[in-house]
Amino acid sequence: MEDFKSDRRTRLRSAIIVTQVKMGDERRYFFGYAKNLSHTGVFVQTISPKDVGEEFNIEFTIPRTEIKILCKCRVVWNRRFSESTAYEPGMGLQFIGMPPETTKAIEDWVKQQVEAALEEEL
Repeated sequence: MEDFKSDRRTRLRSAIIVTQVKMGDERRYFFGYAKNLSHTGVFVQTISPKDVGEEFNIEFTIPRTEIKILCKCRVVWNRRFSESTAYEPGMGLQFIGMPPETTKAIEDWVKQQVEAALEEEL
């Protein structure tokens, strides 16, 4: 079996709902759908991506787990909607200051998803 690479991302079988969170505010605002995930960041599909460089807090739960992620992130790239492309609009978010135990939980989950996908191909 191929060794797991730390920069590998997993394309999700079903999208994760991501909410934007304002610290000190109990309300959650729908933000978009996570389409792939790694321990360093996430792609969020949304029709209104934020500008590159913007920082804010997001929250999501890793599928089929009880692990809730609440973290600060930064927009590192975005793609606006365009009828001339087949690519989904959205943005790439980099996690900022993620606690090591949360990073490890995401890495472990991604590794499980990759291994399961490889087993299905056999």
